[in-house]
Amino acid sequence: MEVLKSKKILQDFIERQKEMGKKIGFAPTMGALHDGHLSLYKMAREENDLVVSSIFVNPTQFNNPEDLEKYPRDINRDILILEKSGLVDAVYIPEVTDIYPEKTESRHYDFDRLEDEMEGKSRPGHFDGVGTVVEELFLQVKPDSAYFGEKDFQQLAIIRKMTEKKKLPIKIIGVPIFRAENGLALSSRNQRLDKDRREASKIIYETLKKVNEWFRVLTVPEIKQRVQDIFDNQRGMQLEYFLIADEETLKETDFFYKDRNFRAFIVVVVDGVRLIDNMHLD
Repeated sequence: MEVLKSKKILQDFIERQKEMGKKIGFAPTMGALHDGHLSLYKMAREENDLVVSSIFVNPTQFNNPEDLEKYPRDINRDILILEKSGLVDAVYIPEVTDIYPEKTESRHYDFDRLEDEMEGKSRPGHFDGVGTVVEELFLQVKPDSAYFGEKDFQQLAIIRKMTEKKKLPIKIIGVPIFRAENGLALSSRNQRLDKDRREASKIIYETLKKVNEWFRVLTVPEIKQRVQDIFDNQRGMQLEYFLIADEETLKETDFFYKDRNFRAFIVVVVDGVRLIDNMHLD
């Protein structure tokens, strides 16, 4: 596996691969890798000649400087995980100046209001940061396909929208949420929880499964109240928000329309660690 530590080294590598006509699959990360990330590379491996990873903790998508400071970083561990997986041909590890050559600040994007829903309400500018780093990585890596986990469903929708509006010739592929044995969605943030709290957090997935059972049987307000009741009884857990939204517009709904697809979204803070999850309702 090639370890590419500058924009120039990456560009020379990509140019050689393109000259050989190789189809490139790409999945960017912020490190702290786990099996959820590897599921992206497994799909990319099946569909491409060459698989590229990147590891870059993007400062412009953090609203809270403390959150940025606490974000887990262990680059040597991450490289070892990628090497052992056998799924990745090259990993790009840029410096901040490779992504932000002048100022470390975001571009402004129009995501057709997708950025105003859910996460965007409490994290102003977050998705401009996401759009900026992903667009820049796309321009540098020049992939044919890019892979993103559905755990961050709003982010996936926004990247699709940005790629469409910028007319980038890249296919954006959503990969199903990879879960631990107890159902907890794998996340780099899970590393900040001890074993007992990770086990207790399975209630998040269990609640989403119940929501799917209640879908079209109960009203949206009734479902929301039941979810609130569940977390009112969980020690050390705070329900930040739960909502059901249209999968296309991400707008919250209070009624189930027959011709629309819906998804339940949930954010729970467990001992100060913010966990997100979602589920398509069928």
